[in-house]
Amino acid sequence: MGEEIIVWCDDNSGVCVANAYCPHLGADLGPDVGGSVRDGRLVCPFHGFEYDTGGQCVATPFGPAPKAARLRVFETREIAGLIFAWWGLGGRQPQWHLPPDELDQAGWSNHHIWISRFPGHPQETTENSVDLVHLSHVHGYDSVSRVDPLEIDGAFLRSRFDFCTTRKIAKVGRMRFDIAANALIYGLGYSFVEIRERSIGLDMRMWILATPVDDDVIELTIVSQAGPIRSPQRKIAGLAFLPVKLRAPIMNRFMATFQKRDVLQDVPIWSTKQYRSRPRLARSDGEIGQYRAYCAQFYADALTAAECEATVADQPAAN
Repeated sequence: MGEEIIVWCDDNSGVCVANAYCPHLGADLGPDVGGSVRDGRLVCPFHGFEYDTGGQCVATPFGPAPKAARLRVFETREIAGLIFAWWGLGGRQPQWHLPPDELDQAGWSNHHIWISRFPGHPQETTENSVDLVHLSHVHGYDSVSRVDPLEIDGAFLRSRFDFCTTRKIAKVGRMRFDIAANALIYGLGYSFVEIRERSIGLDMRMWILATPVDDDVIELTIVSQAGPIRSPQRKIAGLAFLPVKLRAPIMNRFMATFQKRDVLQDVPIWSTKQYRSRPRLARSDGEIGQYRAYCAQFYADALTAAECEATVADQPAAN
């Protein structure tokens, strides 16, 4: 969003996400220029002002802390060890919240994280969750099918679909996967996908997180976790020859290579396409019109509900 931020935690795991410049005289608080954390407080490298994780200046080396010295902080939420922060236009308070449920971490692998920057927009990347046709045309999936109708409730959208894919495994052969995907979307920047690979009995989680860096570039972060594989239905594919504690971390890295491949196939399209506010949709495009109408709520001025309603009206009726 064109802003520099800083993130730190105190000794009690309290996390602060804040504007990266000191309200005293504007010094950069980042570690590259000498900012530090001492006793759980962020210390300015210029005059030593100290800030707690609430953003308040609580001490200075020279006298009482000025009450007016306070960082601009962003509301945060931690999910499975990932830190999310709300950014609102003009400082607007959160208009919706991320899911409240805690995720069970017992037996799950650590995160595998991959980040890419390219010209794009979060609406375009998230649209993939309803654009089922592209899964076969771009990524080579087969047997792609919608499981339930698209579910939309305010800022929440759920897209459930099944597909199969065959992947080359090094030089030893090919492996077929039978996958059920449950995509849970909150706004334009948070997509959480629950994945069940049925032929092995493998559960995975994937976060697809798009953050605008500036007017043109987004940073797309792909995070994945694999669940415990205790009794795999396919012994070799499910790594049954390894101790249980090793299976999930190895499987997570293995599957992450395929996820990265899929994203790299999409990036040239995302980074060069032009947005069409009234796309000429075909019957095979499914719920793209509904998705565009859902997206209208996240814009102050750029996209109106009327434009999205026109998009839905232009969409041919399904057979």
